[in-house]
Amino acid sequence: MTGKKLILQLALATLIGMPLIAVLMDRFSDTIDLRTSLIGIFPWWKQIVIGVITGALFAFFAQMIIEAPFMRQVNVKYIAVLGGFRLTWNEIVFISLCAGVGEELLFRGALQPIMGILWTSLFFVAIHGYINPRDWRISVYGIYMTVVICVLGWFARSSGLVTAMIAHTLIDIWLLHKMQVAADKEEHHHVFPGNDSTHTDEGNE
Repeated sequence: MTGKKLILQLALATLIGMPLIAVLMDRFSDTIDLRTSLIGIFPWWKQIVIGVITGALFAFFAQMIIEAPFMRQVNVKYIAVLGGFRLTWNEIVFISLCAGVGEELLFRGALQPIMGILWTSLFFVAIHGYINPRDWRISVYGIYMTVVICVLGWFARSSGLVTAMIAHTLIDIWLLHKMQVAADKEEHHHVFPGNDSTHTDEGNE
């Protein structure tokens, strides 16, 4: 099984499996109310607008952290891994939608009413590997993502779960796309290491 096929299957499993777990938890818990969370306090159009604005802002600042000089070592590692997947735009959107919908239903919809915003956010960031005592660089990013997830948790509670889903999906689309573009550029540089200098020399002639 190729890496791309595996990651697409995991995305599909997230979209199907996590909501099923959330529904089961909802069925046996008086604390959880998925239906009310999905309907939300605000109308859906307003939740979508808030989600788009929030997701775009958080993705932008996440990209700034990722591209900071102190993150170069981590960035190179993730770009090398992602480059092997060769994700298309449609695949990036699919993976991001699966994560945005599936994970938010489970974490913000089912776990948050039980664990609270902070502990749910810390748990979410930790299982994604962003809190690593052996790597302070990735932990810096993890602290930022904890703040982001706390805000999404607050929006899920005060606005509606759709807001968190939209924001989460856009963040993933933005970051996956940026990293895939960087991976493609890196691969092009290795295949044609003298390409830029060659064109410059030709232009000077």
